[in-house]
Amino acid sequence: MMSIRQRREIRATEVSEDFPAQEENVKLENKLPSGCTSRRLWKILSLTIGGTIALCIGLLTSVYLATLHENDLWFSNIKEVEREISFRTECGLYYSYYKQMLQAPTLVQGFHGLIYDNKTESMKTINLLQRMNIYQEVFLSILYRVLPIQKYLEPVYFYIYTLFGLQAIYVTALYITSWLLSGTWLSGLLAAFWYVTNRIDTTRVEFTIPLRENWALPFFAIQIAAITYFLRPNLQPLSERLTLLAIFISTFLFSLTWQFNQFMMLMQALVLFTLDSLDMLPAVKATWLYGIQITSLLLVCILQFFNSMILGSLLISFNLSVFVARKLQKNLKTGSFLNRLGKLLLHLFMVLCLTLFLNNIIKKILNLKSDEHIFKFLKAKFGLGATRDFDANLYLCEEAFGLLPFNTFGRLSDTLLFYAYIFVLSITVTVAFVVAFHNLSDSTSQQSVGKMEKGTVNLKPETAYNLIHTILFGFLALSTMRMKYLWTSHMCVFASFGLCSPEIWELLLKSVHLYNPKRICIMRYSVPILILLYLCYKFWPGMMDELSELREFYDPDTVELMNWINSNTPRKAVFAGSMQLLAGVKLCTGRTLTNHPHYEDSSLRERTRAVYQIYAKRAPEEVHALLRSFGTDYVILEDSICYERRHHRGCRLRDLLDIANGHMMDGPGENDPDLKPADHPRFCEEIKRNLPPYVAHFTRVFQNKTFHVYKLSRNK
Repeated sequence: MMSIRQRREIRATEVSEDFPAQEENVKLENKLPSGCTSRRLWKILSLTIGGTIALCIGLLTSVYLATLHENDLWFSNIKEVEREISFRTECGLYYSYYKQMLQAPTLVQGFHGLIYDNKTESMKTINLLQRMNIYQEVFLSILYRVLPIQKYLEPVYFYIYTLFGLQAIYVTALYITSWLLSGTWLSGLLAAFWYVTNRIDTTRVEFTIPLRENWALPFFAIQIAAITYFLRPNLQPLSERLTLLAIFISTFLFSLTWQFNQFMMLMQALVLFTLDSLDMLPAVKATWLYGIQITSLLLVCILQFFNSMILGSLLISFNLSVFVARKLQKNLKTGSFLNRLGKLLLHLFMVLCLTLFLNNIIKKILNLKSDEHIFKFLKAKFGLGATRDFDANLYLCEEAFGLLPFNTFGRLSDTLLFYAYIFVLSITVTVAFVVAFHNLSDSTSQQSVGKMEKGTVNLKPETAYNLIHTILFGFLALSTMRMKYLWTSHMCVFASFGLCSPEIWELLLKSVHLYNPKRICIMRYSVPILILLYLCYKFWPGMMDELSELREFYDPDTVELMNWINSNTPRKAVFAGSMQLLAGVKLCTGRTLTNHPHYEDSSLRERTRAVYQIYAKRAPEEVHALLRSFGTDYVILEDSICYERRHHRGCRLRDLLDIANGHMMDGPGENDPDLKPADHPRFCEEIKRNLPPYVAHFTRVFQNKTFHVYKLSRNK
C-alpha cells in the first residue's frame, strides 16, 4: 500500500532494491478494485434477496390473516347486515362513517354530514372529524369513489383488504427494523416468523378490523424502522434528510389514525430523554425527533379542527419542558460522576415539574376535561386511592385494561420467543449499564456517542433506542393487557436482532473465553436457522389445520333486531342502550343514538352514565325522564347485561352503577358500610313484569331471547 513520506535522494542500488516492493504494491492495487466490486455485488445481491423476502413474507402474512377472517365468518357468503354486525362495538361505529360517506350524493355533502353530524349523539350537532380519528375512512371512501373498481369490488371488501394490506406493510417494517439492527436479513425473517407464530399475542386484526390501532401500528412500525436508521452514525446528508422525512410522514399518519397516539409517543419521548441524558444518543438527533413529534401533533390538531385534547396532551408539555430545561442547564454533561449524577437528577426534577406546570396551565386555559377519565383510571389502577368513579371502574373491570395474564408468557415460550428475548435483553441491559456508567464517569472525553475505547463494550445508538423502547413498552404491556400488541411485535424484532447480532455473540463468547471470528459467524447464522426450522416443524401443521377449519357467522338474535328496527321504526327514531350495541344500530340501520363507544368526551361519559340507569335500581319515572332528556324514542335492554355473569361481583355493570349511586350490590358478599339499600328494584328486571308504573311510560314493541325493545311514551 502506498504511503507518503519525506523525499530523499535515491541511489541506483536503492531503485533496484525497491522495485520488487513497488511491483507488489501495484499488483495489490490492481486487485483492490476487483475485491471492492465483489463486495459491492454481494451487497446488492443480499439487498435484493432480503428485500424480496421482506415483500413476500409481508404479503403472505396479509393473505394468511385475510383467509383466517374469511374462514372464521364465511364473510363472502353471509348477508350484508351480518357482515356489518361482525364489526363489533366501536369497530362498527368507525365503519359506519365510511358507509355514510359512500352513501352521500356528493363528497361535499359527505363532508358536511361529518362536520355537522346530528345522528351520532341525539339532540346535539358534533364535528366528527374533530371528535374522532376517522380521516382514514374519509380517505378510503374518496378512493373508492374515484377508482374504477365499483363493478369488481364491494365497498366492504375494499375496506378490509386495505387493512389487511397494511398488515403486509407492518410485518415488512418489523423485518426491516430487525435487519437494520443486526446487519442480516435472516434476522428479519426470524422476526416475521415469530410475529406469525405468535399471532394470538401480536395482532387481533382478523376479528377487530376497523379498530384504530390496526390502522396506526403499521405506521408506528415504519417510524421505528426509520428512527433506527436515522440514529446510525455518519449518515450522508441526503440519506439523513430522506430519513427525517420518512419519520415525519409516519409519525403524522400514526398520530392521525389513533386517538391514543399521544400516550405512545410520550413513551418514545421518554426513551429519547433517557438516552440523551446518558449520552447514548446525539443531542441534535434527539432534538429533531422531539420537534417532529410536536409538529406532527400540531398538524393533526389543525386537521381535527383544533381538538383541545391534543393541545392539552402530556407529550407537548413534556417536549417543550425538555427544550426549556436544556436552555437553563447548558453545562449538564460536564463534571465528575457524582457532579453529573446530581445535575441529571436536578434536570429530571426540573423537566417533571415544568411538564406538570405547563400541562395544568394549558388545561385550565382550554377548560379541558376530555382525558380526566384516563388519569382517574391510572390513579385507581396503581393503588393511589380507591374510587367509586363509574368511568374509572368501567375500565378497571375490563380484562383488556387489566394486568397481562401469566399464560401469555407460556404461549410466547412455546415459540422460543420469550426465552430468546430474555437472553438478548439481559445482555444488552448489562452493556447499557456499563456504557451509561462510563459516559457519566468520563464526561470530558471526546469520543463519539455509542463508541468507547477498544477492548471495552459499546452500544450503538440505534440499539440503545430499541432497548429502552422495548423495556418501557414492556412495562406498559405488563400493566395493561390491551397494549401488549405494541410490545410483543417489537419483542419479535428485538429477540431476532440479538440472535443475529455479531456484537452480542462476540461479547458472550469473550465472556466464556471462546472468542473466535469464525465462531461468531457460525453462531449468528446457525442459531436463527435452527429456530426457523423448529418453528416450521412445530407450527406449520397447526397453521394448515387452522386454514382448513371453516366456521360461519351466527348471531340470529342481533340480525333479527336490526331487521326489525329497519322495518318498524322511523328513520329519525332515537335509540338508547349499551354503547357496544348502539354502534351496530348506527351502522346497520342509520338510526340516531343517545350514546356510543367513543368514550373520549366528558359530556358523552355523563350521557352514558345517565342512559345506563336502565340497569340500575331506579324508579321508572326517573329512568323515563333521563331517557327523554336525550330525545329517546326506543330503549334496548340486553339480558346479557341485566343478568351478567361474565364478571365477578363488584365488576358487573349493574354493580358499578349501584356503587356509583350509593346502593348496596346484589347477591352474597360484603358491601361498603356507607352503601344503602335502594328504594326501588332493578329497572331492567322489573320492567318485564308489566306493572302499571312501568307500562305507563314504556311499551314493549320487540322481544327475542336476547333483546327487549321498549317504546317510550311522550307524556310528561
